[in-house]
Amino acid sequence: MVTKENAKQPARRGRPRGFDTETALDTGQRLFHASSYDAVGLAALTDALGVKPPSFYKAFGSKAAFFSRVLERYAQSALALDDILPPGRPPAQALAALLESAARTYTQDPEQRGCLVLEAARGQDGDDSATHARRVAEQRRNRIRQFIARTHPECAAAVTDFVTSTMSGLSASAREGMDQTRLMEVARIAIAGLEKQLGSE
Repeated sequence: MVTKENAKQPARRGRPRGFDTETALDTGQRLFHASSYDAVGLAALTDALGVKPPSFYKAFGSKAAFFSRVLERYAQSALALDDILPPGRPPAQALAALLESAARTYTQDPEQRGCLVLEAARGQDGDDSATHARRVAEQRRNRIRQFIARTHPECAAAVTDFVTSTMSGLSASAREGMDQTRLMEVARIAIAGLEKQLGSE
C-alpha cells in the first residue's frame, strides 16, 4: 500500500538494472576511438552508457579510471600479443603478422581508425589520458622486446623500436585516411627489413 510517507522516499541510486560493465567499456571504447578522450565529455559518456553520473562514479571511480580500463581492454583484444607472439614462433614471422594485423585493424572500421592506445599516447605530458596510454604502450613494447630477446638479444631493443615506430606510423596514417592497401604496402616494406635483420626463419 502506498502512503504519503513512502511516496516521499527518494528513488534508490546505483547501477541501473541491466547495467553491464563489458558493454559499458565497449561503448566507451567506441566513443573515445571515434573522437578522443578530451572530446568526450562526461555528460555525453554517461548518456551513451545510459547511466547517471553518480552511478558512473560508483562503477568506475572517475572518467580517467574508466578510460584506463578501456585502454587495458582494448590492448588485450586488438592485436593480442599473446596470440601473435607465442613462444617458439620465428620472430620475423611473428612480427610480420603483427604489422600486417596492425594495418588491417587500424583501417577496418571507419569510425575507429588507428590505434586507440597509440593515438591517446600522443597527448600532452601530464594529461591523464596520455599518462594511461603511455603506460599501456610501454607494457606492450616490453612484451615485444622480451619476445625478440629470446632469440636475438643483441638487437632486441633496436628491432623493438623499429616495430613500434612503424606501428605508430601506421596508426597515424590510418587516422589521416590512408587506406588498407597502402598501409599493407608499408607493412610489407618494413617486414622485408625485419627479415634481413632477423632472418626469415
